[in-house]
This record gives sequence, structure tokens and C-alpha cells, in this order.
Amino acid sequence: MTTLIVLPHVELCPEGAVIEAEPGQTICDSLLTNGIEIEHACEKSCACTTCHVVVRDGFGSLEPAEEIEEDLLDKAWGLEPTSRLSCQAVVGTTPLTVEIPKYSINMAREGKH
Repeated sequence: MTTLIVLPHVELCPEGAVIEAEPGQTICDSLLTNGIEIEHACEKSCACTTCHVVVRDGFGSLEPAEEIEEDLLDKAWGLEPTSRLSCQAVVGTTPLTVEIPKYSINMAREGKH
């Protein structure tokens, strides 16, 4: 198991969390498995940006993003150099620290699809 530190998020994880993630599982699935209800409007199909996270520590251990993920990330709120879509970023053996941005752009929820 790999340690995944989740920094505090006002709504989803007010106290922050330290969870154990299964290597080979996405960050999104790891969060959901551990009761952190990160948005994933496209059902984890890499078609939106609602599961955007910023990897604060361990970013270099992740496989590089595919082109489709990079294109979507350009539309994410609060984009940073270490941003990833959590449905695409696969946990390895290196501990990770992630921050869930305060806001997401959820086009499906707003009825703008």
C-alpha cells in the first residue's frame, strides 16, 4: 500500500486525511474508496475536469499525462504545473500528497453540455 496524504478541503475532507492507496489504482478511485467523495462527473472517462487535483508531493513518480488529459487540464480551475486529473493519475509506490482545488468546473451539473 502507498500512503496518500489529502490536504484539507472545506467540503470534502475538512481535516485532511492520510489514506492507504493500492498501487495501480487511480488517485480518484483511492479517494472514493476511502470515503472522500471527489467529483467525477464523466464517470472517470477523461471527459471533464471535475476530479482535478494538484499533486503537492510525489508528482515526479506519476506516469506522464496522455495528450487528452493535458488538453482537458487546460480547462481546469486553478491549474498548476503539478495538476492532474485524478481519474487518470495512477498511484505507484511513492507516497503522494494531493490537494483538491476549492472549485471545479462542472459543466454537466450546470446544464451546459
